Amino acid sequence: MGLKDLHVKLKQGLQLRRILKMNTGSKKKGARVAKKPSWMMPAVSHGYHVVEGYDESKSDFVVVQREPIEELELWFFGVFDPRIGDGVTKYMQSHLFDKKPKESQIKGKSKETMRKAYLGARAKVKGTQGSEETNGVGSVSAMVIDGEKLVLANMGDYRAIVCRDGLAHEIGSRHKQSPKGSWSHKLFKASNKQSKSSDLLVGAEKIENNTEFVILASSGICEVMKNQEAVNLIRHIENPQAAAQGLAREASNRMSRSNISCLVIRFD
Repeated sequence: MGLKDLHVKLKQGLQLRRILKMNTGSKKKGARVAKKPSWMMPAVSHGYHVVEGYDESKSDFVVVQREPIEELELWFFGVFDPRIGDGVTKYMQSHLFDKKPKESQIKGKSKETMRKAYLGARAKVKGTQGSEETNGVGSVSAMVIDGEKLVLANMGDYRAIVCRDGLAHEIGSRHKQSPKGSWSHKLFKASNKQSKSSDLLVGAEKIENNTEFVILASSGICEVMKNQEAVNLIRHIENPQAAAQGLAREASNRMSRSNISCLVIRFD
């Protein structure tokens, strides 16, 4: 029995369900051939928190998924508007993960596949609920490829915030970064003619030694604090679960009126 996915879902305000399908012998030494020694690969840990509202059907959809493919380890994380739901995740599963692509294909097609996943999910919302419902639709996700490459996408008022050496930056803000760690210049931007609030941005960068953590934040967090505020608030918290809870609690204390959800990915 080969390796299969470890898929963790938080469905709209409900407790996170863990579905584990993995060969327990897959972690033996020597089973994985890496370009770098294992001790050089950053450990990936994560934590999440969703503040449940009065209507659970309007809570965000949070996904954490691990996909070992050949010699690579992929992590896929996401915080999705309830109108998007699991649309992006299903597309990534069927068009990338299930196909078991080669290493070169994963690294080359990850951005494009994520862009198509978002556009397709947004188009579905528009088709089923009308164009007005796409205004303000937001979501954010991250893919970590072998602990070396980070692919991020965000749409609407949801954000992906990267902390490097204590400084916050996000997709499209290249002026805040050093040349070594700058975002790929092949940024995908897809605008919704109805509203700029639904713009989609997809970018990729290398995970360097100074890449500390990533925050995937919903609109409820982004509307009450700036990126650097969020980073400063949790940088000293080593446990990503505690960090996510603290970030969500602060947004709630600031009387945020939108969905409050966040996922923190830490590289150790």
